[in-house]
Amino acid sequence: MKKLILVLFVLVTGFGSLLKAQQQEEKKFGISWSGFVKNDFFYDSRQTISAREGQFLLYPAPVNEDFDGQDINARGSINFLSIQSRVTGSITGPEAFGAKTSGKIEGAFFGHSNPDINGFRLRHAFVKLDWGKTQLLTGQYWHMMFAESCFPGTVSFNTGVPFQYFSRNPQIRLSHQLHKAVSLTVAAATQRDFSSPGGYSSLSNSMIPDMHARLKVNITPKLLFGATAGYKKMMPRLSTTKGYQTDKELGSATANAFLRLDMDKFTVKMQGIYAQNAFDGLMIGGFAIQDITDTVKDFREYTPVNTFSTWIDMHTNGKKFKVGLFGGYTQNLGTTDKVSQSIFDPQNTTGSLLYDDYARGTNISHVFRVSPRVLFNSGKFRFAAECEYTVAAYAEKDDSGNLQLEEKLKVTDYQNVQNIRVLLATYYFF
Repeated sequence: MKKLILVLFVLVTGFGSLLKAQQQEEKKFGISWSGFVKNDFFYDSRQTISAREGQFLLYPAPVNEDFDGQDINARGSINFLSIQSRVTGSITGPEAFGAKTSGKIEGAFFGHSNPDINGFRLRHAFVKLDWGKTQLLTGQYWHMMFAESCFPGTVSFNTGVPFQYFSRNPQIRLSHQLHKAVSLTVAAATQRDFSSPGGYSSLSNSMIPDMHARLKVNITPKLLFGATAGYKKMMPRLSTTKGYQTDKELGSATANAFLRLDMDKFTVKMQGIYAQNAFDGLMIGGFAIQDITDTVKDFREYTPVNTFSTWIDMHTNGKKFKVGLFGGYTQNLGTTDKVSQSIFDPQNTTGSLLYDDYARGTNISHVFRVSPRVLFNSGKFRFAAECEYTVAAYAEKDDSGNLQLEEKLKVTDYQNVQNIRVLLATYYFF
């Protein structure tokens, strides 16, 4: 009897210890919450091309004269917004398939569209398997043309747009460490909130995802170099305006190169981008109707609008006080092929094409921006101020009222339109 009691005592004690160890192990996993509350207070010297009540600034609006020759868009504006406030859940869990597992879900109150401002919108939602030298990520994350290790640190939520490719996409991404200082990443992505004209279906109906590859090299522990290249194919329509089936597609390529130098007291980041059909990346460009090959059935040919962009961002690395400077330039290189004059409307003040407008800023030659900033940190609180000076070169009109564009939609003569934005922001991190 005593032996039986002893055996039961050992079993119960052992089971209790095992259960306690398992509970302690489970406590290591779960979800931890972080994020920030951000308030923006900004003034613009004129009307702007922007989203979410001016929160996401692209560039100044063009001159729009009334019957007396007065520029309607010359009026300034102010606004206060808190829609950039963000919540992030970082997830950890036990191993799977021999890999460490993690995930993230993140949202903000930016909304899905202008009418949905203040609405909660998904930013990131992904899971990751990490085998050490190889990682597999599935879910919504930054587009491969957005280098998460090298992007502008602006106070403005535009993060350097339209000079910086900016998009988050559902994707499958595979990364591999080729060498201790060299990594290769490939990804296949679709479109969601950031989409081409007509929505996500233009890419989806081509049945080929947006494909990209990136090479990163840590030249030294303080110097990073990277380059990305990609290709996407789109099918703008399944049927014509006359009711005929069409399968005409458009292919386009993108590439970038970036460099980051981290010094003890100073950091410098820079990037150059060549992009065809970069509308979904919130850059100027897109694509255009090259020609209508059958006017009865409305069959069309397409051609990409090409864009070059470059930017540089510099900032000090102080913990309590930081000073930074961003500078960017983007150029409309026009379409790859000549656009038939039979479908171009030169008197349209927006420079758009008849029937459809598939591009952003076709009436702009170039845009440049300079924006200095200062940040003050104290514990979890931050005060920040930034001044953005942005100039957009809009196409001039000739004596007949026609926009002065070449056959490839490249602007020949232009006038500069400028905007000054003064931005103040407060952050509270948690």
